[in-house]
Amino acid sequence: MMNKLSIKQLISTVIISASVFSVTSFAQTEMAQGQVTRIDMTTGKVTIRHGEIKSIDMPPMTMVFTATPKTILEGLKVGDKIDFVAAQENDVMIVKKVVKTSP
Repeated sequence: MMNKLSIKQLISTVIISASVFSVTSFAQTEMAQGQVTRIDMTTGKVTIRHGEIKSIDMPPMTMVFTATPKTILEGLKVGDKIDFVAAQENDVMIVKKVVKTSP
């Protein structure tokens, strides 16, 4: 049976772990800004001219991302300004979330 000290230690560990997870999740989902220059709905690829993407330590450039899932590209068109979440999975640059900020 657990004594009072063990229960307090367990609760403290859970609270600290949850706090670290929240901070880590926030850092990994930082939004970057960009403009759509090309969309291929068949392949789920989108070309974005973007500013710095701090979450993956990438300088401003224009590059192709794979949308995961493809459906996040629905409603976008060339020229749209967007906020987006990018990540690198294996050797593929992906976009996980897109929010249209202006046409």
